[in-house]
Amino acid sequence: MSIKLQQNYNKYSTMTLLKNKTALITGATRGIGRAIALKLASEGANIAFTYMSSVEKAKALEQEINGMGVKALGLCSDACSMKAAEELINEVTDQFETIDIVVNNAGITKDNLILRLSEEQWDQVINTNLKSVFNITKLVSRPMMKQKHGSIINISSIVGLTGNPGQSNYAASKAGIIGFSKSVSKELSSRNIRINVIAPGFIGTEMTESLDDKVKADFISKIPMKRYGSTEEVANAVLFLASDLSSYITGQTLSVCGGMFD
Repeated sequence: MSIKLQQNYNKYSTMTLLKNKTALITGATRGIGRAIALKLASEGANIAFTYMSSVEKAKALEQEINGMGVKALGLCSDACSMKAAEELINEVTDQFETIDIVVNNAGITKDNLILRLSEEQWDQVINTNLKSVFNITKLVSRPMMKQKHGSIINISSIVGLTGNPGQSNYAASKAGIIGFSKSVSKELSSRNIRINVIAPGFIGTEMTESLDDKVKADFISKIPMKRYGSTEEVANAVLFLASDLSSYITGQTLSVCGGMFD
């Protein structure tokens, strides 16, 4: 190994990747969002995160992150509302001064076949999963432009790439995130703001654990690696895109799916 390569290796192996940076994560009190918050904090980032109703879980996460030697702030906020999103961004910048990383993770499902899918179910999923990404990205782009750097990671889904029966609203919202991110990355890349997407496949969470064994077996049979992914494996991908290790990557979609999509 050359001296220069050794120095670069030492740089990234002996210090935290996100030291003194601030990350905002939406929907972080459980599952993938929680794993992301803990992963970024473990690499030195101060963490602001949002939740809707899980007050106890939010306080527990705050306490756990603060115990890691970085600052944590949980905020009850609905990013579907532009006004609420604006208040959120203002609060985070007031408390932390900068926002270096944003992870748009908040999302819901309201599954139904198209003939039974109600307008309300469509609107709820589109607003929570897609409109929230627009609101947060639009509002955080200005402070990121002023500071001349930023990394935005939007959490989509493998369903946004492949579709899935009974999930037309969810698939549309997650596919929309990909198109939105590709477009905005072309607008902001000259200001050193990177926007990328992660599309998780079947990930082991509280929701998947509650599924019937036959349903689990059917899902696993479709995965080339023959297992669910873990929330930490998704968080590792977020860490890569949040850090300077991916400094020349923008407008891309990274599938964390065990080979389900190529």
